[in-house]
Amino acid sequence: MNKILIANRGEIAVRIIRACREMNIKTVAIYSEADKDALHTRLADEAICIGPAPSNKSYLNIKNIIEAANITGADSIHPGFGFLSENTNFAKICEESHIKFIGPKSQVIDLLGNKSNAKEMMKKAGVPVIPGSDGSINNFEEAKKVSKEIGYPIILKAAAGGGGKGIRIVESEEELENAYNIVKQEAKVSFNDDEIYIEKFVKNPRHVEIQILADEYGNIVHLGERDCSIQRRHQKVLEETPSTAVDDKIRNKMGEAAIKAAKIAKYTSCGTVEFLLDSDKNFYFMEMNTRIQVEHPITEMRTGIDIVKEQIRIAGGEKLKFKQKDITFRGHAIECRINAENPKKNFMPCPGTITGINLPGGNGIRIDTAIYEGYTIPPNYDSMIAKIIAYGYNRNEAISKMKRALEELVIDGVDTNRDFLFDIIKNPNFIRGNFDTSFIDKEIFKKD
Repeated sequence: MNKILIANRGEIAVRIIRACREMNIKTVAIYSEADKDALHTRLADEAICIGPAPSNKSYLNIKNIIEAANITGADSIHPGFGFLSENTNFAKICEESHIKFIGPKSQVIDLLGNKSNAKEMMKKAGVPVIPGSDGSINNFEEAKKVSKEIGYPIILKAAAGGGGKGIRIVESEEELENAYNIVKQEAKVSFNDDEIYIEKFVKNPRHVEIQILADEYGNIVHLGERDCSIQRRHQKVLEETPSTAVDDKIRNKMGEAAIKAAKIAKYTSCGTVEFLLDSDKNFYFMEMNTRIQVEHPITEMRTGIDIVKEQIRIAGGEKLKFKQKDITFRGHAIECRINAENPKKNFMPCPGTITGINLPGGNGIRIDTAIYEGYTIPPNYDSMIAKIIAYGYNRNEAISKMKRALEELVIDGVDTNRDFLFDIIKNPNFIRGNFDTSFIDKEIFKKD
């Protein structure tokens, strides 16, 4: 692997470029016309424009990205997260073009990308799954029958879903028809696939995921769990590892289940198996993400393993150089996602020019970002502009470091969610580890 094209932008593109530089691998940045002054274009060895600002004409334009790889002589493509990272067609075209896709095989992405099919596969592997429909629902009458059998509340989900889209909780049969039609429509618009499935709604669970690494020789390890329960509108806001709800016994069981999931799918690369953990400590498979996750840095801080480098090594045909017994977990890590948005205006995105900036530092603080003073945040993409990762000897120290980092953070010229994050990190129930996926609604929004 001599030259990698990064099919992404922002902080994840910068993160991948840095890993490549440390591995002495040349990099190609792609950019839209809106991103011509973006940091990733300056850090890469080469940069090439692939189209206008709208994503569908640039970062989702498969033809232009493949042409950019051919023009620059890139032998591999790293998709990052979002955009084309879990696009079966893109991975397949890379394979057909003899360009190494840094991720799992296209057929594996396809297999796991359909959530209802993935769930059926996990059942066969002996991985605990949430009670629900056997695959996708064909019509409303079937939806009504299944919902009655498993009992309300239920949750309707787009089979090809992700990012909190195509999801509705239904409390009673009276609500079902309207919710069914809405989710079908959302699924069609968001994913061009209106397949949906039904699950029993697990009330106020913890959202806990397991990071895995799998090479092309059947070696699979897990890197422990991340607790992603602090969410709004099904989207993660803050993550931490380890989870205050998980002890060694549950951690080992979840890790074994995640490895089973990877084995049955013939998975390679890095991946994340997401579970719901109920109040009785039962866990259920939710989905498997076939890409690097936004929150991967907290696992890196706790294990000392560079997940992006391992992804690249696996794609290059290398064997994992460590086994499960070699992985040690130390300390506690928390990540806060910094978004250019106004929480007081329903989290309205806030693009604009950064007129002043101070990024926190010091022992135990890591910043993943692509912003700088004078940078103009375009209105065309996701509002996340930085991640602050705090690492401490234990959870209390990690929380103290995060508080201090948020206090130091200054981003002038645009609104951010900094104060909203500060409200979370200083909340007594968060500090006590007493929270679930309903935390923000119960503890933060109740003040408004």
